[in-house]
Amino acid sequence: MSLIALPFFKRAFGAHKSMLCTKALLIGCTTTGLSFVLPAYSADEAAQMKQGKTLFTSAVPACAICHTLKDADSEGAVGPVLDEIKPDSARVAKALLNGLGNMPSYKATLTGDQIAALARYVSRASGGEKN
Repeated sequence: MSLIALPFFKRAFGAHKSMLCTKALLIGCTTTGLSFVLPAYSADEAAQMKQGKTLFTSAVPACAICHTLKDADSEGAVGPVLDEIKPDSARVAKALLNGLGNMPSYKATLTGDQIAALARYVSRASGGEKN
């Protein structure tokens, strides 16, 4: 799991330290502020990303057959290069649900949760959405 260090200053939170994000892990307190380490993904998000990557290469038909995505080691030549167009998850989900051009709809073969996982994976892996 990758970690992101973020400083939180007393002037931003005042004396109400209980209002801090519950996912944060306190790693230090100084007179100038508090330092936290936040996980880049929660456990649920990490599981969703793993599921999305698996679906990218195993859905029928597999996305990797047509699309290039570096994170998935795919080099498809039919659909757009996802690393170049960097779609957000809404764009990917819409294409998965409705189909697009030669791309079929996955509405009948994937559940809503699977479509959400696949859309999140593609958007994050391509750089369309940041953590």
